[in-house]
Amino acid sequence: MTELAPPTRSRVLAALRAQRIETASWAFGNSGTRFKVFAQEGVPRDPYEKIADAATVHRFTGVAPTVALHIPWDKLDDYAALAAYAKERGIGLGAINTNVFQDDDYRLGSVTNPDPRIRAKALAHMFECVDIMDATGSRDLKLWFADGTNYPGQDSIRARQDRLADALAATYERLGPAQRMLLEYKLFEPAFYTTDVPDWGTAYAHCLALGDRAQVVIDTGHHAPGTNIEFIVAVLIRAGKLGAFDFNSRFYADDDLMVGAADPFQLFRIMCEIVSADVLKPEAGIAFMLDQCHNIEPKIQAVIRSVMNVQEATAKALLVDTAALAAAQRDGDVLEANEVLMDAYHTDVRPLLRDLRGEMGLDPDPIAAYKRSGYYETVKAERVGGEAAGWGA
Repeated sequence: MTELAPPTRSRVLAALRAQRIETASWAFGNSGTRFKVFAQEGVPRDPYEKIADAATVHRFTGVAPTVALHIPWDKLDDYAALAAYAKERGIGLGAINTNVFQDDDYRLGSVTNPDPRIRAKALAHMFECVDIMDATGSRDLKLWFADGTNYPGQDSIRARQDRLADALAATYERLGPAQRMLLEYKLFEPAFYTTDVPDWGTAYAHCLALGDRAQVVIDTGHHAPGTNIEFIVAVLIRAGKLGAFDFNSRFYADDDLMVGAADPFQLFRIMCEIVSADVLKPEAGIAFMLDQCHNIEPKIQAVIRSVMNVQEATAKALLVDTAALAAAQRDGDVLEANEVLMDAYHTDVRPLLRDLRGEMGLDPDPIAAYKRSGYYETVKAERVGGEAAGWGA
């Protein structure tokens, strides 16, 4: 890359040093497709071993200090002890994710189910997750609902929205003053006729009705092909309702591949909106989380690569010449405005990031450092016996 002016270099490095990316506990376990879960050696067998793997990612990247939990996949008797264990290893517990989609009772929905008994069961689980937040000190409750219908006439669309609103309101009321509700949406799957929270507009409408501490999660894999995700980012930032990302890549549907794998230019465009709105810093309140399932690739190495991909996209976004861009936009110079963005995107920021890691006391090449550490060989030898964690466990 070309030599940066000292003020620019200092500004970019400071922003990258302060960046925070949250990993996901389930990314370290076995996963697969509807047809097969592919087992790997050395995967965690309990939440404590997932914490150890997440701490390893942070040790080599320096920017992944929290890990999200999923309940009941990470269910324990003593969550305070788990939080203490994480703290000893230099990380903290992040968002608590609910699960109201893997119980036979939820075949026709959870909080939108026509059966009041099942709605009460789902609501009790959401309250349980807030209790876990209280024990762990977690700020964010993340909600995703598989609720929907498969056939016209199966249920009342309006009634299901009413039931959803009631459940969200009750859960919002249960939150503490420093806690937030993050509502995720998904275009389709597993419901194929209607999905009860199918898009950002539906999520936004419910969050708007709830209050300031209810915000929207953008999962980058949860959109129709061709959707302009950065437009959604810009609108939600403007409304003060963007609470978090679930970063991954998709080729066809919700593929949950490594972020930046399918369309690194899209990730760059998203980060351009974040940087231009000055909401990259942690105090802005937007959580940058990874939501990925590594089916055939090595788990920890894949998570490290995802963190690095987000860093690279962010670094490029920070290099956009904002003055030149504003001038081109003001003058209506369409091609020049596009060229300013493309100049930043085509910049090789890897030397800059290597320098950053050196200044942070890290190895400039996190993947190589991880491989040399022998961590994988150690856990492969130690994690023998017991039941390996996996999708749904």
